[in-house]
Amino acid sequence: MLEKPDLQDEKIAACLKENHGLVVSQIEFLPLGADMNTAVYRVVADDEKPYFVKLRMGNFEETAVTLPKFLSDAGIPNIIAPLANHSGQLWSEVESFKLILYPFIEGRDGYEIDLSVRHWVEFGTALKRIHNETIPSQITANIQRETFSPQWRKSVKSYLAGVERDDFPANDSVAQKVAALLKSKSREIIALIQQTELLAKQIKSQASEFIVCHSDIHAGNILIDSSDKLYIVDWDNPIFAPRERDLMYIGGGQFANKRTANEEENLFYEGYGYADLDQAALAYYRYERIIQDIAAYCDQLLLTNEGGEDREPSYQYLASNFLPNGTLELAHQQNKTRFTKE
Repeated sequence: MLEKPDLQDEKIAACLKENHGLVVSQIEFLPLGADMNTAVYRVVADDEKPYFVKLRMGNFEETAVTLPKFLSDAGIPNIIAPLANHSGQLWSEVESFKLILYPFIEGRDGYEIDLSVRHWVEFGTALKRIHNETIPSQITANIQRETFSPQWRKSVKSYLAGVERDDFPANDSVAQKVAALLKSKSREIIALIQQTELLAKQIKSQASEFIVCHSDIHAGNILIDSSDKLYIVDWDNPIFAPRERDLMYIGGGQFANKRTANEEENLFYEGYGYADLDQAALAYYRYERIIQDIAAYCDQLLLTNEGGEDREPSYQYLASNFLPNGTLELAHQQNKTRFTKE
């Protein structure tokens, strides 16, 4: 969220004092991330110790905090665990928000810094440990399971029909840019949906091993701290799915660096190790991620004029999928090459 939510700083400070015993001396909103439901802050206590506060509104799953806490406690060093409050719970409530407190890690994400050779190998090593970890049933019971749902595809089809009817407000410049983009790319998007549906049918008919996946490991969710250590952050949407759900990000145009897709893959798998990947599943997940992006950004930009400063960056994120060598082009390449790899 790039625009500060309508919540007084004093209420955040009061929540931290009541639930964590922190006396806040400073509180600073951080305009980070494309998620309209998440706001983050840097808070400094009266002993000058900094903390990271995450406010989550709307849908909140306990696994967003219980899973990273377990993985951290299991000895995986690339996880930042949330801090429990006085009652032992990993979140508190302030008005309509869930408040989660973390130690503050000074660093830059993968959009701000190119991952080094060592970072890519460390990333692969960390994700392999996460994928191999045995997670207790009291945590996994609340984790959603992949169903290859057509939800996002149906949503995008509806938006394509809507822009043809000019359903969306003409007095909103961002909404009009989104509508124009959908019109200009409608044939590509329809072909994308059709191919994704074919791949979904193919994968559903196969017996794939499901593991706990992070589900959203793009550059923005990789943090490099001031001592050059790598962390995997933002565990809001873990899912039981084939490992390709996570691995599709590697070489899929989701990292803002100068490395080619092959270079990313070679370095990452040096740490992750050999993986007998389902090439159709990789293609499916790369396509499906683009469709989900289109649907989510259309929800944000066509159904409401709210969001302030978040709106233009969100449009730019949406449009970037269609750039040369962007995520759509790389997904098409994966879909073509899978026939020679399988």
